[in-house]
Amino acid sequence: MRACDREGLGVSDLFNWQITLPIAAGALILGYLLGSIPFGLLLTRAAGLGDIRSIGSGNIGATNVLRTGNKKLAAATLLLDALKATVAALIGWHFFGSEAGLLAGFAAFLGHLYPVWLGFKGGKGVATYIGTLLGTAPWMVLVFAVIWLTIAKLSKYSSLAALVATLVIPVVLWFIQEPKIAIVMAIMTVISWVKHKTNIERLIAGTESKIGSKG
Repeated sequence: MRACDREGLGVSDLFNWQITLPIAAGALILGYLLGSIPFGLLLTRAAGLGDIRSIGSGNIGATNVLRTGNKKLAAATLLLDALKATVAALIGWHFFGSEAGLLAGFAAFLGHLYPVWLGFKGGKGVATYIGTLLGTAPWMVLVFAVIWLTIAKLSKYSSLAALVATLVIPVVLWFIQEPKIAIVMAIMTVISWVKHKTNIERLIAGTESKIGSKG
């Protein structure tokens, strides 16, 4: 994404969007449709493992796919869930500019969480969050990875690592003067935390499963 004016940030930096309404609408629709592709459900069905929504947490993300015991399938789900947001952002950026790319990535995130085809019950969005970063601010994926790995190593909690990483990313984006991306990612962080409500409750209660746990 194009860096904003390095002389400072103002309110105008947040609301001075150049994108037209029709292009914004198109970017949102494109992103949502790509993001709503339920790769976890499609891959597990294709592998003869049934409906992923009937086990574990019931969502369609890679973590739940891993509960089938098929690590390769879980990895494929993680990759595809991330790339659908990246592809949406890159298509929007290539044809209509950085703002369209950002909106398309955001919509892909929403599409993954709330796919219309599955009654608006999707995944928790960590993979598509990373995919949106990859398509809009690719250098921030490294920041996310470092934070996630550090917290995961110290706490042994995957969910806590993801929550902390999503909390830090908008702050870093704001600090390096990428206000529009920072605000959109902050909104995604709030939504992601809401989707992780049960994980947060288990973390507070000390009952959240740790990395490598068989529970």
